[in-house]
Amino acid sequence: MTMWELYDELIEGIDPSATADKIIRGAYQTLVISGEGYGICNTMDDTWRPSVLPSKSLGMPLRDLAACVKSWNFSEASIGLAALNAWYNEKSRLKASGVEVSDLRHTEDRTNDPFITYQRDVRGKTVTVVGHFPYIEQLFAPVCTLRIIEKFMPKDGDYPEQAAEYLLPESDFVFISSYTFVEKQLPRYLELSRGAKVTLVGPATTMAPQLARYGIADLSGFVVKDFPAAERVALGLAGENFHSLGQKISMRF
Repeated sequence: MTMWELYDELIEGIDPSATADKIIRGAYQTLVISGEGYGICNTMDDTWRPSVLPSKSLGMPLRDLAACVKSWNFSEASIGLAALNAWYNEKSRLKASGVEVSDLRHTEDRTNDPFITYQRDVRGKTVTVVGHFPYIEQLFAPVCTLRIIEKFMPKDGDYPEQAAEYLLPESDFVFISSYTFVEKQLPRYLELSRGAKVTLVGPATTMAPQLARYGIADLSGFVVKDFPAAERVALGLAGENFHSLGQKISMRF
């Protein structure tokens, strides 16, 4: 695949008539709203490149806003990923794709947490996780050979991102954080992981069935269900955790 193929397919899959109804840039979360779709992404403040986002973004086609995910201004690219998620992670669209979405405000996460559900599968295997997720050592280290690649807040024993070139081809299972989509590492990581079972994981994971064509076996993401609270949290007006405002979801291929 070409490096932009994955991005372009997801962008072009958005209905041209969908619009960006609201954009909220919080200190920690970015939220894009389109109709009944609420897409989230971690707010990223890296702004080495100038912004190309129009000053008047509200009401613009959601597809055009989502195209910002290709920007090398990572602050802008995080808005683009949230826009993609506003389309693909919308509740009715997820149900149409066969994803089980509860009608409850919050649903127990264990059934769709890959680091819990894959404990048996990874036993005795070599596993590389891109992103230091909470409790990953407790869940995986006792049952497999675990290597963690972490760029932002590395802990003792973590590998730098440059190690991906060496670790991913050796792995049986690879779990990749969705932030790699914003930083443009995902296509290369998928190439390196061709011999592994790959899961894309994190609340900003785009739940698009098209991703199966690129070597991803499992999408582990999040659907927002308490819309007013999600807006308050993104604006910094409430102290709730985003994970309490919806449900972890999974799409396996």
